[in-house]
Order: sequence, then C-alpha cells, then structure tokens
Amino acid sequence: MAEIGVGIIGFGLAGRVFHAPFVSAVPGLKLEAFVERRTDEAHQAYPETRTYRSVEELLADAGIALVVVATPNETHFELTRQALKAGKHVVIDKPFAETSALAEELIQLARQRGVVLAPFHNRRWDGDFMTVKKVLAEGLVGRLVTFESHFDRFKPIPKEGSWKEAANQANGMLMDLGPHLVDQALALFGMPKRVTASVRTDREGSAIEDAFDVILHYDHLLAFCRASMLACEPSPRFLLHGTAGSFRKFGVDPQEPALVGGATVPRLGGPGEWLAEDGSMWGELVAAPVLTEPKTLVRTKVRTECGDYRLFYKNVRDAIEGSGELAVPPEAGLAVAKVLEAARASSGQGCSVAI
Repeated sequence: MAEIGVGIIGFGLAGRVFHAPFVSAVPGLKLEAFVERRTDEAHQAYPETRTYRSVEELLADAGIALVVVATPNETHFELTRQALKAGKHVVIDKPFAETSALAEELIQLARQRGVVLAPFHNRRWDGDFMTVKKVLAEGLVGRLVTFESHFDRFKPIPKEGSWKEAANQANGMLMDLGPHLVDQALALFGMPKRVTASVRTDREGSAIEDAFDVILHYDHLLAFCRASMLACEPSPRFLLHGTAGSFRKFGVDPQEPALVGGATVPRLGGPGEWLAEDGSMWGELVAAPVLTEPKTLVRTKVRTECGDYRLFYKNVRDAIEGSGELAVPPEAGLAVAKVLEAARASSGQGCSVAI
C-alpha cells in the first residue's frame, strides 16, 4: 500500500521528541511536513520535509493524510476540529480535550468524517507500565489492593514565559501528567466507581495547578495517581501491594531521556531493541512464598520490559489502513476527560464524586 503522509503541527518538545522520531521510524508512514510559524528547526532536523507557516496550508496539502497535533494544550481542540473537518486522520497529544463535552464533539465529528482519531496515550508503551501489566497478569503480588503511580519532578520556581505555566484551564499538572497516569490506570482497571482528589497549587508564585493526588475507587482496590513539582526525592514510579506481595519500581521510562540526549530511533523491524533499560533500574518484587510465614520474604529483581512508542504509531497506521483496530480509541480520551473533570470537582467540593 502507498505510504501514509504525515504532517505535524508544532515542533516544540512534543513534536521534536515524542512524535517526529517515532513517525519516521514506522514503515508505511512518511513524515512529509511541519507547521512552524517562525523558525525552520523542523526542516533542519528533517531536510526532506516541507515547512508550512499556517495550519491552513498544511490541511490543504493533499499529500497529508494524518495530522499530528503537538501544540500548546489550549489549542488542541480547535486544531483537531479543523483537521477533522478537512478529512484528515488525527493524532492528538494530551490532553485529548479540556472537557468531556469537547471530547464528545471531536469523537462525533471523526465518526461523521469516517476518519481515525487517536489520543496520544503513548505511555501505555512505557517499559515500566508494560512490566506492571506483566506482574499483574502473572499474579505475582496476589490480589491487588493498592496501586500507586507517580510522576514526580522538582521545579520549585515557575518558569517565566512558558505556556505550560500560564493560567488556563487546559494547563497545569492535572492536564499535563494526569492524562498519562489516569489512562494507565483505566487501561488496567477500567472506569472507577468514584473519584476523590486534591488538585492544588503548592509552589509560591505558581499560576497553575502544580500538584495533584487522585484516588480512583474500585471494588476492593484503590488506585492512586499522584504528581508534584516539589518532589526533590522522587517516590517510586509504581508501587503495588497485594495479598501475596509487593512490587516497587523507581525511575521513568528511558525513551524520553534518550531522545533528549540525542539518540536516534531505529527503524521498526530492524535489528536490536528500542530501548532496553539498565538492570540497575529494574523493579523489585517482594513476596512471601508461604503466606502462613509472612516474615519469610523473597526479593526478586524483575526485568523491565522494553518500552516502544513506535508501536503506538504502528497501530495508528494499521487502523488507517483498515488492518487493525485502535489500541487507544478516542473513547479512551473521553474516559480520561471524565475522570479529570471528576477530580477537579472532588477537589473543589471536598468530597468524593461518583462517575
């Protein structure tokens, strides 16, 4: 089949690190163009591509079938709506939408146009998350009772001039990291019965929600999704407690740091792995082989699965070609939007909110 032409709107961190390298590495996708309003950095990095100064120019390009929206959060909805109306398939970076109502509008428009709409929940292909899935599937901790997922940073001083630090409903940690943490929890456990949350501003002089603790309530299970910009000493990325043991994993998936450091993503299907984590960062399983002897514990290192964001784009390619279904359908973005709405409501009202 002919290659699918891809155009990326934006070449900031998202377009440069999370999208362009992985689109380029997937057979069947061809990175054709970028929208950069003022600079030519994308063309310098990808000389074979075209640079447009406006979204309208990109959408008028008949060679572009798939548009990637990798722009500041508050622009996601309108740009995605424009692309869908132009008959383009769309990958939309997180957050999928500021509200569930806007998410539903995009889903309906994609259905009307008969095109693929995919939330960029790429962290389902994080190696640590894939390892957690394996630990649970193999029953290594028994019946899970608490699940904790953290994204911790230490940025005590707000960055001046950054759109991410600007007061806006679409900005803040809940909209930046919340979609990843919540989507991972929903992928494992489905929609919760209710949500209890603290969404707040911890730093002095901060204009955004820069910390959150979101609790998802299930039958016999609590899932905690947490993030902070004042975590000088990070918590475990994942912490699982079950009836037979616990699993703890520190550190983040190595794909983003590798790309920021200048690594090149190899072509999918070629030799070698992308990207194996160093053994020093593997998680640890602590379990009691005999439950009647709970003080006798066995500690085992658990090899981290190889994360691979290329697989997100391979799946999108297959969905566009009609040879597979989306692993992350737009309804997943809607579900996350509903949970994040409930989290803000819970925090504001000081009570749990039913889903």
